[in-house]
Amino acid sequence: MSDPYYYQQHVFFCTNQRNDGRACCADRGAAAAQQHAKRRIKEMDLNGAGKIRINSAGCLDRCDEGPVLVVYPQGTWYTYVDTHDIDEIIDMHLVGGKIVERLKI
Repeated sequence: MSDPYYYQQHVFFCTNQRNDGRACCADRGAAAAQQHAKRRIKEMDLNGAGKIRINSAGCLDRCDEGPVLVVYPQGTWYTYVDTHDIDEIIDMHLVGGKIVERLKI
């Protein structure tokens, strides 16, 4: 039987692009933030089975609070402004196990 927790933590960045004028994460730098997180996790050798997976996702339906990402299995939702916020989420939550309260939504 396969392990239901293939990844210790799975991070989904909303990178949705809306074309109807409504707020969307794509317009707020979500793709660049996701790539930054993916690169940093790889540099730290924290990617792969049993470790951390960074993914882009379609609409997570919280774009008004965005840009947004969600960390599973905890189900913790975050917003962020720049790569410093992403680094704080990586260092404090993904590595340190502590929720970054100031970025939590």
